Amino acid sequence: MLTVKDLVCYYGDLQVLRQVSLHVEEGEVVALFGPNGHGKSTLLKAICGLQPPRAGSIQFRGAEIAGLPAHQIVERGLAYIPEERHLFADMTVLENLYLGAYPRHARAAVKKNLEFVFHIFPRLAERRNQLCSTLSGGEARMVAIGRGLMSETSLLMVDEPSIGLSPGMKMAVFDAIRQIHQERGMTILIVEQEIQHALEMSDRIYLMKKGQIAFERKGKEIQVEEIEKAYF
Repeated sequence: MLTVKDLVCYYGDLQVLRQVSLHVEEGEVVALFGPNGHGKSTLLKAICGLQPPRAGSIQFRGAEIAGLPAHQIVERGLAYIPEERHLFADMTVLENLYLGAYPRHARAAVKKNLEFVFHIFPRLAERRNQLCSTLSGGEARMVAIGRGLMSETSLLMVDEPSIGLSPGMKMAVFDAIRQIHQERGMTILIVEQEIQHALEMSDRIYLMKKGQIAFERKGKEIQVEEIEKAYF
């Protein structure tokens, strides 16, 4: 489904990604681990069109998307949930979710997708008319993920979904991501620091260090301790 090959990205004169290659197959959950500041978020932003690569290839369903504007990539069925959430604080939960259905191909599926979002996040159904500025961090994260689902995506990329959340909210978010995969068979690429939860649901994992892929393993073939050791 997704193939990244020899991707190079810079911020000004600073090189962040160094010939990064990875792939995500249809129906997989793939986790990307690594220390903070080593290029994981930059990779997701490059894939979704927010950080143009200097060199390399990004193919989604066999078509080259490197260099395309973000709105065209979303229209192809790829959704990115950033760590920062980027909700419209003075709009309600429901209004933020409806904005996720902006892509043309998603408009006919609004009712179906909204029902699914409220199914996996019952708390959002209760707060549908509440302003997003009044939500907790965990609830805001749920809205961000739900908005991505409203775009009728086939590949969901989630950046640090558990960061800053309470233990209970972390479990609720991870359970929802697992449910999205199990009930919809959705392909998921997740960047996460909470290794245990992400590892348990992943078919394969990549470890990134210093802007490069250090190794790739099947999720069942590696332990948390091996990943943590590789960080250092």
